[in-house]
Amino acid sequence: MSTAYYLYLLWLIIPLALAVLIWGSFYVWRGRKTMAVLETMLDQAIDGTFKPQNYDESQLSRLSLKLWQFLNASDLSRKNIDADRARIKTLIGDISHQTKTPIANIALYSQLLQEQELPAEVRPLVGEIVGQGEKLGFLIESLVKLSRLESGVISLLPEENNLAQLLANIERAYISRAGVKGLSLQVRPVALKAWFDMKWTAEALGNLVDNAIKYTPVGGKVTVTAREYEMFCRVDVADNGVGIDEEEHAKIFSRFYRGAEAGNTPGVGVGLYLARQIAAAQGGYIRLHSQRNQGSVFSLYLPREPRTAPGKSDKSV
Repeated sequence: MSTAYYLYLLWLIIPLALAVLIWGSFYVWRGRKTMAVLETMLDQAIDGTFKPQNYDESQLSRLSLKLWQFLNASDLSRKNIDADRARIKTLIGDISHQTKTPIANIALYSQLLQEQELPAEVRPLVGEIVGQGEKLGFLIESLVKLSRLESGVISLLPEENNLAQLLANIERAYISRAGVKGLSLQVRPVALKAWFDMKWTAEALGNLVDNAIKYTPVGGKVTVTAREYEMFCRVDVADNGVGIDEEEHAKIFSRFYRGAEAGNTPGVGVGLYLARQIAAAQGGYIRLHSQRNQGSVFSLYLPREPRTAPGKSDKSV
């Protein structure tokens, strides 16, 4: 082919290549501009200052309007949730306040009855009233705590704490209860730190220890130990009590569930459920290892680093 032919092809290709280059550059520029606008829109949406402007029927403008509508709907939903939460908080507070006096009166009058000269056949009935009154008080208190946790009225405030202090608090709270029942409670000191809310974690761990004391026969032993892992610290509450069948392991943490071995042991079936909720709320969890007639080990795992964003706490329980 002649040189003229090649020059002719080159004359056709160069303008086409320039046109493609210009067209591609335009689309890259427009894409970057669109991304910059979208980034600005998202930044404004995050800080709550976003408003659609210059509606011109373009795709970006329609997207801006839809984002504004979505944010408005989300804000309205959030306000409705906050209002519902405030009503729930008020209701829970009313329930807690209004039931305290009747329950206290039941306990008082029951004790006064026990101090009176009563027929022998009546005394067991009075004792039953006392026991049921205590059970009712514990149930109301537990339900109020559960409601506050589940509704978000209470937010746990995890921070770095010493496990030694937590275990010392548990030992002081439960050593006499174990002694009254004829059990040995051994709490082994540790020099470890984890990330947890001291008050609520003491509530959760206390429920595990209380559960172990309840289901361990006279002469038994309850041991509380702790060890460190890479991401968690584990607190074990071990007993040599009646144990739990494997088929019950998945049910034992359900609300109001009581195992087959519960029998006449006092309780309402919310302690383990509450403990699990508290653990989960601060990035931890609870595991159970148990077999019938071989005792149980409840393991509370607490994160060594923060795993949940701290929120506003309502400590009035």
